Amino acid sequence: MDIVLRATVIFIALYLLVRLMGKRELGQMTPFELIVLVVIGDLIQQGVTQNDFSLTGAILAVSTIAFLALTMSWASYLWPRAERLLESEPRVIVRDGKILTSNLRRNRLTVPEIESEMRLAGIAAVEEVAWAILEPRGKISFIKRSDAGGEEQPPQPRNADDDGAA
Repeated sequence: MDIVLRATVIFIALYLLVRLMGKRELGQMTPFELIVLVVIGDLIQQGVTQNDFSLTGAILAVSTIAFLALTMSWASYLWPRAERLLESEPRVIVRDGKILTSNLRRNRLTVPEIESEMRLAGIAAVEEVAWAILEPRGKISFIKRSDAGGEEQPPQPRNADDDGAA
């Protein structure tokens, strides 16, 4: 039971740490940060299992963490409010060719990072972007401006029961 309690505490601490790190930090790891993650994994194992090197102790620790992750996933799936709390929401970072610096600051993003992602998406200038949205998983979605001249709206999520017919 001691291992289950320690694994639960470590899971909660890791979840909070990852949330504090931000969306983009996990999507852009340097080799050093990857090594730090491996070391953290070893330290977590020592904290969870202490001197218990048994197969039962390892299975208990892994099962507890997997169960908690699965529980969070189901909670996000079943309750939209839980999803917003646990997984965060998309955030607009460019609107109508203008970078929203307050949202960049909130997510600790820089203009060169945005420009780099634009180039990877085949976009040469920020003026070509109608919307750039930082997704909950750390990726940036770009929607180019149309030449129609009308003001574009951000994409709306589709309902599962929406068959596309108008």
